[in-house]
Amino acid sequence: MTDYLADVRKYDSGADEAIVKKIVSHLGIALRNRDSSLVSCSDPEELNRVKEKWCGKKLGITGDAADKAVEAVCKAMADDRSKSRVTFYYLTAKELGQLGALA
Repeated sequence: MTDYLADVRKYDSGADEAIVKKIVSHLGIALRNRDSSLVSCSDPEELNRVKEKWCGKKLGITGDAADKAVEAVCKAMADDRSKSRVTFYYLTAKELGQLGALA
């Protein structure tokens, strides 16, 4: 858990540990596999899944807002070759102003 929190705090120094824990819990078994624990910004199918399942189903935001949030997070994490799914989801929720919905 501390690894996830430390990674999120590279991008948001005030990251809420409770929200990070909720994201880790939400992702569950997906985090056990290296491939599914990472997000690939170069894979359009992957980004569509993030928009559909995380932004749409979990956060209730679709369309242009979801597109822009995912794009902004890809840019923010561009220098990180291994983009943690937990960090990506946290930053996407923050970008959409939905961190409170996860608390």
